[in-house]
Amino acid sequence: MAIRAYRKRALWAAVLAVCTAAVTLVAQPASAAVTCDVTYTTNDWTTSPGNGGFTANLTVRNTGDALSSWNLGFTFPNSGQRVSQGWSANWTQSGANVTATNMPWNGTLASGATLSLGFNGTWSGSNPKPTTFRVNNVVCGGTPSPSPSPSPSPSPSPSPSPSPSPSPSPSPSPSPSPSPQPDGFVRIAPTSVLVAEGGSATAAVSLSLQPTSNVTVTVSKQSGGDADLTAAPTTLTFTPANWNVPQTVTVSAAQDADATGGTARFNMSTSGGGVFYFSSPLDATEADDDGTTPGNEYIQRFTSLYNKIHDPANGYFSPEGVPYHSVETFLVEAPDHGHETTSEAYSYYLWLEAVYGQVTGDWTKFNTAWASMERYIIPSTQDQPTNSFYNASSPATYAGEFDDISAYPSQINSGVSVGTDPIAAELRTAYNTSDIYGMHWLLDVDNTYGFGRCGDGTTKPAYINTYQRGPEESVFETIPQPSCDTFAHGGRNGFLDLFIKDSNYARQWKYTNAPDADARAVQVAYYANEWAKAQGKQSQIASTVAKAAKMGDYLRYAMYDKYFKQPGCTSTSCPAGTGKNSATYLLSWYYAWGGATDSSAGWAWRIGSSHNHGGYQNPLAAWALSTQTDLRPRSSTGASDWATSLTRQLQFYKWLQSDEGAIAGGATNSWQGHYATPPSNLPKFHGMTYDWQPVYHDPPSNQWFGFQAWSMERVASLYYASGNADAKTILDKWVSWAMANTTINANGTYQIPSTLRWSGAPVASWSSTTGMPPANPGLHVTVADHTTDVGVAGSYAKVLMYYAARANHTGAKNMAKALLDGIWLNQDAKGVSVPETKADYNRLDDAVYVPPGWTGTMPNGDPINSSSTFLSIRSFYQNDPDYPEVKAYLDGTGPAPTFNYHRFWAQVDVAVAMGEYGRLFPNG
Repeated sequence: MAIRAYRKRALWAAVLAVCTAAVTLVAQPASAAVTCDVTYTTNDWTTSPGNGGFTANLTVRNTGDALSSWNLGFTFPNSGQRVSQGWSANWTQSGANVTATNMPWNGTLASGATLSLGFNGTWSGSNPKPTTFRVNNVVCGGTPSPSPSPSPSPSPSPSPSPSPSPSPSPSPSPSPSPSPQPDGFVRIAPTSVLVAEGGSATAAVSLSLQPTSNVTVTVSKQSGGDADLTAAPTTLTFTPANWNVPQTVTVSAAQDADATGGTARFNMSTSGGGVFYFSSPLDATEADDDGTTPGNEYIQRFTSLYNKIHDPANGYFSPEGVPYHSVETFLVEAPDHGHETTSEAYSYYLWLEAVYGQVTGDWTKFNTAWASMERYIIPSTQDQPTNSFYNASSPATYAGEFDDISAYPSQINSGVSVGTDPIAAELRTAYNTSDIYGMHWLLDVDNTYGFGRCGDGTTKPAYINTYQRGPEESVFETIPQPSCDTFAHGGRNGFLDLFIKDSNYARQWKYTNAPDADARAVQVAYYANEWAKAQGKQSQIASTVAKAAKMGDYLRYAMYDKYFKQPGCTSTSCPAGTGKNSATYLLSWYYAWGGATDSSAGWAWRIGSSHNHGGYQNPLAAWALSTQTDLRPRSSTGASDWATSLTRQLQFYKWLQSDEGAIAGGATNSWQGHYATPPSNLPKFHGMTYDWQPVYHDPPSNQWFGFQAWSMERVASLYYASGNADAKTILDKWVSWAMANTTINANGTYQIPSTLRWSGAPVASWSSTTGMPPANPGLHVTVADHTTDVGVAGSYAKVLMYYAARANHTGAKNMAKALLDGIWLNQDAKGVSVPETKADYNRLDDAVYVPPGWTGTMPNGDPINSSSTFLSIRSFYQNDPDYPEVKAYLDGTGPAPTFNYHRFWAQVDVAVAMGEYGRLFPNG
């Protein structure tokens, strides 16, 4: 049975700064009202000097009221641009003016919904992008045309219009005859595939409408495509009986000796049936394997998983292109719903597309992933509007954390001294803004809860938060709340007075960063940069890599104590920090920031975290930010801080390394979360007290082997990239322990560690800035049980392969290969998965602590009071298709439910492991 830890974010302080004077205001959206967003991307090619063709793909997002029909209009900047063939709309062009109207099957466009359409075109002279788009005669992101539609509803972040390109005034030209109106369309899933060199990929084809007689679909390759890519069969026959039964088109890539990939487009035309069908094309991209023969099996596996993850039918992404935490909706672990997402998932999205760029040479998808992350999970200026009022000499007001949830709400106490923030001014100078450039950790992608964006109730994705009440608060005891609390939901003071006790409450916004995710994004940017350089394409991702460096600059907030107090605190009266003496130079569990929604209130706050977990460190990111020119932070001290952090993190690993080799929990500067006096027998790391279960206790934070695999993958990446000797010393011992506790069976199946048990402590305190701590003969780990978890196994395999590639360790290489082969035995239609029995779901009807007398409601009307349970404030789960199996278990009439989950991070960890093994060991 796979046992998953609830990877809680200790977010208990994200609402701890509140204004001391009550403020009355009307809830406002986080950004200006618009009707629509349109993104327009092209793939251009040249047919002769000054002439060429292109494919344009458009995504239209309706941010206003629901539409029952629509038309999209824009004007080409160049008179030489023409639409030749389009899909998912009726396309017409008059002069430079282009109009697309809905098909019979896609005219309804709900509020917040998106649609994709596109066309093939030709150009002469140049091919600049249109600058303005209109839906139903309303300019997207701007002012309505003379025939306006009804007023749109608010949108969080309209897409900027592309910069105009100068061109001559368009000449009028006759309007072409409109194409006949199609009755149906050819369904293709997916519409793009990645094909490994020497391998193949498939797409399912069917019809949307029953014909009156047989229909022939002809598959033809568009001229100019890569000759290595072919499709078969070239004709498909659908009858009035099997018209909606998918038939398979297989695209194959020939094995050759070159080291480049290629692309091809396969068009589909229909004849017969008495029905006019429209069809979009099938695009194929070759993933090169550097000419190995007879083909790189692991690159082929990467392409197979990549296609499954990107297949819309499998449901890994929302209509907005946001990766879900999991395909399945009924999933309760760290996120409390599968269709939430995390900054963790976004960092894995980047990793998937980085490996795609490595195997294809196409970096547009990597840039797209970062752009999506920036749009949806990095708060915009409108989402964090009052940062300019932040006072670095008074970052936040103290409120303690407590083990017992019943100790909440926690009293605000301005009498406890807080230190100064030493990096705010240099960040503002470096980037000319007071905004924070970091991901918030949790999004309600589909707005399942109904908070919307800043209280509007409708906008999605929506920023939300959960954990707020100490280390004993499991996911089953959380009360979700909006990140922008305008008191539109919850109780009299929104949700604030569930967590914080004060005389007055103010409407506010607040976000919490999970540093391991931002650090992973930096790590991935390093890999992408190196791979793009090797291809001569670094310029294509230079601006994205610069954003990763910026993210790393702000990530330094994770190096500081929660209230910027100096390390060594044993009471609330311990010294406040000045300069950088409150820095630990480790990656703590979170940093958070917030402020008033009312600009006249004039306040904002920032905090770090006092708790440091071994599983969150990322020495590869520290090394990249301190040594790599393209990733060098712009601030005056960013690179030097990360250089210090690199040494400190490696010391931390060594100080926490057990006698067997596994890495123990961590250390805290705030015992029990309120600077209590720690037990005198516990050793300290640079003043912070050893804690075998830092941050959360239900379940213990370091019992999950996944933290070992994730963290050691970063150490192994550092060793592989730089040859760091200290990293090798740590890995030598860890790899030996992990391999000794891994079983590869004769039939190819595997067992890896799952639950860990700990005893003892580091041998001594450590405070030196140089050298490495001694061994720990009295600190021990035992493996309580094992698992076949595919995601953890994929990450673990990466540890072994990076280590093996640098150390030339044949045993580690062979075990990595065996794990990947074993994982591949668990393929299914959506990826790879194993059955998981969720006995912990017996807690779904556990009571959720609500302070006596407190009452409120969730946006859907679910009451919040002393009788609330996890499920009672999440009544939407009763409509989930998996609910009957769960309910039978809760009622005692059925066994613990068993599901095959497809977590986004797990699928990507496996896909990346396959791709990286193919790169590192191309001959198997």
